[in-house]
Amino acid sequence: MDPSQDFKSLQDKIQASLVSTTKAVQRIANEDLGFQRTVNPASGDRLDEQSTRLLSLANDLLKSAAKATGQKPVADLDDAEDVDIQWRGIVDVIDGLLEKADTCLDEYTGLVKRKGDFPETQPQKKTKTNDRLDFNFRRANIMKPQKAFEKQVDNFATGPWKPLLTQKPHAIVPLEESLGVFVDENGHQQYDYTPFLRHLTLNWSGKPLEKMGKSAKQTLSKRIQSLRSMGSVQNANGHSRFKHPYETEILNLKYPDITYEKRDPIPYQPIETTSAIWVDTYEGVLEMLEELKQAKEIAIDLEHHDYRSYHGLLSLMQISTREKDWIVDTLRPWRHRLEVLNEVFADPKILKVFHGAFMDMIWLQRDLGLYIVGLFDTYHASAALGYPQKSLAYLLKNFVDFDADKKYQMADWRIRPLPEEMFYYARSDTHFLLYIYDQVRNELIERSDRSDPEKDLIEYTLQKSKETSLDRYTFFASNPETGEGARGWTNFLQKNHVNLNGEQFAVYRAVHKWRDELARQDDENPTFIMPPQVVMEIARILPTDPKALWSLLGHSSCQKAKQSVDVLFGIISEARKAGVDGPSTTDYFRSQYLENHSMAAIAKRELSKETKTELDIPPVETLRSATSQLFGTVPVSSVWEESSPSNNIAGNGQIALPWTQFVQDAVVAASQQEAERKTQDQDMIPLEEPQKAAPAPKHDLELDNTDFTLRQGRKRKLEESDDDAEEAAALATEEMISLDVDGEERKLTKEEKKRLKKEGREARKAKKEAKAKKAAAAAGDGGDEEDEEEQPFDYSNAQSILNGKRSATAHANEGGPGRKKAFDPYAARMNAEGPKAARRVNSERPGRTLTFKK
Repeated sequence: MDPSQDFKSLQDKIQASLVSTTKAVQRIANEDLGFQRTVNPASGDRLDEQSTRLLSLANDLLKSAAKATGQKPVADLDDAEDVDIQWRGIVDVIDGLLEKADTCLDEYTGLVKRKGDFPETQPQKKTKTNDRLDFNFRRANIMKPQKAFEKQVDNFATGPWKPLLTQKPHAIVPLEESLGVFVDENGHQQYDYTPFLRHLTLNWSGKPLEKMGKSAKQTLSKRIQSLRSMGSVQNANGHSRFKHPYETEILNLKYPDITYEKRDPIPYQPIETTSAIWVDTYEGVLEMLEELKQAKEIAIDLEHHDYRSYHGLLSLMQISTREKDWIVDTLRPWRHRLEVLNEVFADPKILKVFHGAFMDMIWLQRDLGLYIVGLFDTYHASAALGYPQKSLAYLLKNFVDFDADKKYQMADWRIRPLPEEMFYYARSDTHFLLYIYDQVRNELIERSDRSDPEKDLIEYTLQKSKETSLDRYTFFASNPETGEGARGWTNFLQKNHVNLNGEQFAVYRAVHKWRDELARQDDENPTFIMPPQVVMEIARILPTDPKALWSLLGHSSCQKAKQSVDVLFGIISEARKAGVDGPSTTDYFRSQYLENHSMAAIAKRELSKETKTELDIPPVETLRSATSQLFGTVPVSSVWEESSPSNNIAGNGQIALPWTQFVQDAVVAASQQEAERKTQDQDMIPLEEPQKAAPAPKHDLELDNTDFTLRQGRKRKLEESDDDAEEAAALATEEMISLDVDGEERKLTKEEKKRLKKEGREARKAKKEAKAKKAAAAAGDGGDEEDEEEQPFDYSNAQSILNGKRSATAHANEGGPGRKKAFDPYAARMNAEGPKAARRVNSERPGRTLTFKK
C-alpha cells in the first residue's frame, strides 16, 4: 500500500477520535464538574481516571517533542497545578515542535531547500540568524552557582563598598594608602575623580610647558579655570566611599609609544581552523597568565547575568592575544583567586582592548577584584571617528565582514556545560578585536592633529578610556522612606505617571519593600520575585482576600512569592489601615518639590554657601596674569597703550578691558545727552500774545488758569472725490486752538461753531466750482459732449416696458418657418422670475450609507 494512503487513514482516524472527544467535553461545563462529583461519586472516579490518562499522554507528547527538537524536557506533570507551574517550558517545547513541523512542510513542498542538497566544500562562517532564543537559554532553571562560592556576597551590607584587593601589583601608591575612606566638603556627597579626569590629566603628550604650543597652553588655562570652578559632583551614594585603588596609577599613566604609531594591521587567525581554550581550573589560569605576560596587547570581553541574582554575576571572561583565545569560567568556587590576573590587567606596558567597557569595569571590581590600567576602548574610538553605529557588531561587519548572532547577548551564561553556539559567540567577541583595534588606531592617527588638542582624536580616545577605567562599583542604594535610589519605588511612579490615593500609595510602598527584602534574602532579582507591573496592579486593585491576591500574582511572579501569599496579604492589610489618612502620590511629589524649590529651602542653601568657610585659598597674586590670554601683548588700540597693565593690577586688582571702557563711555554720553535735553527745555522762547476774540453775546467765557487744552473738531464723513487731500487740509483748518499769553483756553458757543462750519463748507464749494470751471475751459468741446452724456434719464419720454413695441430684433428672435431663432445670451439668465440660482452641488450626507445598484 502507498505510504501516503497509510498516513491518510491514520490522519482520518486521529481526527475522528479528536472530534468525538471534543464533543463529549463540550457537553458539560467545567464549573459543573464539582456538582457531578458530589451527586454521582462514580463519575468522579471516571473523571480522575481520564485526567490521569490525559496527563500521561501530555507527558509522553512533551518528552517526544523535546527529544525531536533538541530542547530540555519538561518535568513530569503530576496534577493540573503542575501545568500552571511548567507552563513556560510547555509553551517553548510546543513552539519548537510547531516550528519544526513548518520547516518540514516547507522542505516537503519545495519552498525551502534541504540542508543536505548542497554539501559544503569548505568551512563557512556562521552568520547571524533572526531566530528567537529559546526560553531555556534565556531563563535556565538550574541550581544557583553562587551558593557554592567560597566567599559569599552579603546583600544586606550597608556603608561604602570595600574593594576586594588583597595585593596591588604595579603599584605607585601602596595598597594601604589607596583604600582610605573619606567624605567630601559637604559631608554627604561622594567626591568622584571621573568628571575631573580631563582637568587632572593636564598634559596631553608629556611635553613640558615651555615646549607646548599657544593653542595647547590656552586649552591648559581653560582647564585650570574650569577645575577651580567645579564643586561637589552628583551621583553620590552614601556619606563616604573607598578610593579607587589604582587611581594614582591611572592618572599618571603614559601609554606605550606603539599606541601613537601607525602600523600595518596584523591579520587574525582563521576562526574556523582554530579553537579556544576552556579554562575552569586554577592551574589553567596560571598557565594562561604566563602567556599573557608575553603579549603587548590583549583583548578582553565579559558575559554577565543578573536575572537570578540581586547584584548580578560575572559568568564568563574571554581573553584573546594575537595567537590564542581563552574562555575562563568565572563561576567556580575559587573565583576570588582570579585576582592574580592583576599582574597583567594592571600592567601599564600591556594594552587592554575592550569595546564598551563601562559596565565591564564595574563587574571586574565587584566579583573578581580586578582593575584595568592601560585601557583602550574601541567604543570611544568609534565615537571620535564619527561612525554611524558604535556597536561591536558594526565594527565586525565593517572590518571583518563577520555577522555576529546577537541573540545570545541576552542568554543565561550560567549554563554549564556551555552550548556550542554560545561558546562560538563568546569567542568571536574577542577573536577579531585586536585586528579591529589596529584599524581604528591607524584611522585615529591619520585624522588627528597632534598640535591641536581639540583635534587630537587619538589622545581624546585614550583620555576617555582613562575615565572609563576609573569607574567604581557601589552598592544598590535605596531609601524605603523616600523611595530614592537605583531600586527605589519612585522610579516606576515617575516613569508611568500613576496617580494613587492614600491607601493605594501605602500598599505600593509596603509591597515594594517586602519584595526588595525577599530578593536580598534569596539573592534574586526583585523583578524575578515580582515584576513592577504586578506591584502596581496590587496597589491599584487592593485585593480583599488571599485568593484575589493569588490571582493577581499570575504566572509572572515566582513560586516563593506565591508561597508567601498569606504573609503578603497581612502586610497589605496593615498598609491599607495606615494609609487611610496618608498622602497620595500627588501630595507626596508636591511636598517633595516644595521642600526642594521653596523660598525657605533656597534661602537655606544660599545661606549655607555664604557661611561656609573656604580653606586653603591661594593668594590672588598667584592667580593673576599680567598678560591677557584673549588679547595677548598687543593692545587693541593706541588708547590702551597709555595705561600699563601692571599699574592697573597693582591698583585695585582689576584689569580693564575694552568692553568695560566702551560701556563707561556709553553711560557718560547718555548722561550728557540727558543734561543737554533738560537745558533746551528750560531755554524755550516765549510765545507772542495773540489778539483776543470778542466775547460772544449773552455768554461768558470760562477760563482755567492752570491748564490749556488742544481741542479738535470731530471729523465728518468725507465724500469720495478726487481732492481728498485738499478736504483733509480743509478739515485741519477746523482745529480750534486758542492760546493767550497765560495759556488760557477759550470755549466757543454753538453759534460760533455753526458759523465756522458753514464758512468752511462755502469755501470748499467755491473752490470746487472754480476748479470745475477751469477744467471745462481747458476741455472745450469735449467738455460739452461730456455734459450731454451726463444728462439725467427722462422717464416721461421713455417707452413702456409692459406695452412696448416689438423691434425687429424681437421678431428675429422669435423665429419663423424655416428661420433659425437668434441666440439671446441674456434670455436664459433674465426672465420674469429674475435670475436663476446657482446649481446645487451634491454634498456628502453624514450619518447614512448608500448601496450601489445595478
